[in-house]
Amino acid sequence: MKNILVIGSSNTDMIIRVPRIPRPGETILGGTFSMAPGGKGANQAVSAARAGGRVTFVARVGDDIFGRQALRNFEADGIDIRFIARDASAQSGVALINVADDGENAISVAPGANARLTPEDIRQAAAAFESTDIILMQLETPLETVRAAAEMAESRKIPVILNPAPARDLDDGILTNVTVLTPNESEAEILTGIKVNAESDAGRAAAALRARGPRVVVITLGDKGCYASADRFEGRIPAFQVRSVDSTAAGDVFNGALAVALAERRELVYALRFASAAAALSVTKLGAQPSAPTRADIEKFLERGGSTNGESAPPAGLKKP
Repeated sequence: MKNILVIGSSNTDMIIRVPRIPRPGETILGGTFSMAPGGKGANQAVSAARAGGRVTFVARVGDDIFGRQALRNFEADGIDIRFIARDASAQSGVALINVADDGENAISVAPGANARLTPEDIRQAAAAFESTDIILMQLETPLETVRAAAEMAESRKIPVILNPAPARDLDDGILTNVTVLTPNESEAEILTGIKVNAESDAGRAAAALRARGPRVVVITLGDKGCYASADRFEGRIPAFQVRSVDSTAAGDVFNGALAVALAERRELVYALRFASAAAALSVTKLGAQPSAPTRADIEKFLERGGSTNGESAPPAGLKKP
């Protein structure tokens, strides 16, 4: 079992099922309401733990009911919480999520304690850097904290996966210290100015991003799969076709599972397929962390050729691992 260090955010998600995403100024009567643990960092930590990693999480939560419940949830998934700070001066992060009948979502986030994760918190977690195989980060915490973690990782020659979400511009000082960059289409456009409408666009965007530092760029393309650019592989990995119920945490599940596979030194194509299988399974369930599949679920799904019932064949162009 490999050691995965996740640095990032923790939220509580408040979810309403709606027929469709409301337009500006519109009120829609929804269906069921539910609460679930979320936050991109926490989602990725839980995903990595369930996918087979030994996970340590560096984060900040409020000293409130949401924060205390989050800590209990992390422990239940076997996540090391020694480096999660309890902040008495801020509330835990909260996300308000509308999930439409077609699985699409719209999310608003109040960062709370996540906005107070500092470079000092990273320095205090230095012991976790000494024993980890790979580091996974996102952008729901302050940029200077992400920079500090990337620099600490580089000084110790630890590979870094950065999921640049939510989208914002990044300077080359950060990207130089990133090993694997995993934007989606809109994030890739913000970082490069290249609108990703076709596979050729993804190739150009990936090349532009690799020129700024990352050795591997993976652009996730939703139900079209992902496009990867690396020294030994260039091309699109098709998505597994499943019935989508809620796509809220699919990208986070993808990144968590990818971190585990790469920490295990799997070949890139297999690692991407493993991550894609985890993401596909996640969209078949409601909620962020509740939807993250286990290692056994992922492996069974792959053994069945990417089917929840065992009837489908593997995606075109790929062999079973």
